[in-house]
Amino acid sequence: MIFHEHFARNTKGRDLVAGDIHGMFSALSRVLDVVGFDRDADRLFCTGDLVDRGPESDRVLEWLNYPWFHPVRGNHDDYTIRWPRGTVDAATYLSNSGGWNIENVPELQQRFSDALDRLPVAIEVETEAGMVGIVHADCPVPSWRDFVTRLGSAKVPAEEREHLAQLAIWARARILALDPSCVRDIHAVVVGHTPVSRHGTLGNVHYIDTGAVFEGGHFTLLDLASLTPVYPAASEPNWHA
Repeated sequence: MIFHEHFARNTKGRDLVAGDIHGMFSALSRVLDVVGFDRDADRLFCTGDLVDRGPESDRVLEWLNYPWFHPVRGNHDDYTIRWPRGTVDAATYLSNSGGWNIENVPELQQRFSDALDRLPVAIEVETEAGMVGIVHADCPVPSWRDFVTRLGSAKVPAEEREHLAQLAIWARARILALDPSCVRDIHAVVVGHTPVSRHGTLGNVHYIDTGAVFEGGHFTLLDLASLTPVYPAASEPNWHA
């Protein structure tokens, strides 16, 4: 498992981050065209959950080969990683929309697992305004610096690192409590996992999974430098606490 990846500031173009994809790659491509995404200069980060639920989960290998695409690991990606290893049961995987992969031949299941296993749990990106962190669900401790240090330290027991990683891809305590406290030692944190009607914030944590895979949902693309949406229109009001 890759725990943490750091990106220097993009000096050629924009850094955007998209919410959970869930096999909706064609829809995301159309949004990128709308916002004038430059594949030679811009970078697209993502809050994870690349697969399950949507109709194009099998395109994930194609997208992971794009040099401008940088997602974190989500819980649905984790299911796909674990399936050929026998560490998730069929009933659980099916109930989480894993049928598209269960039907694949074992060799292809392994390719999906290996590719997604290279996704980091956490990404941090340098911007002109400060460092921005990206995780699927939440930063599970009060300090981002403490979080990534513990994730990446060989001195921390493997079980503790795995526990932190699972919290980062599953936790919902902050949004369920509408906790407005900021994550320390980071300018902002961007997360997905919990579908919301529009981009909103709790402290310095930005929620951008606006349910593109669901009826009535859409993708949200956030500019990492300004932390404002480039899609949909930035004038749309945010919720916050």
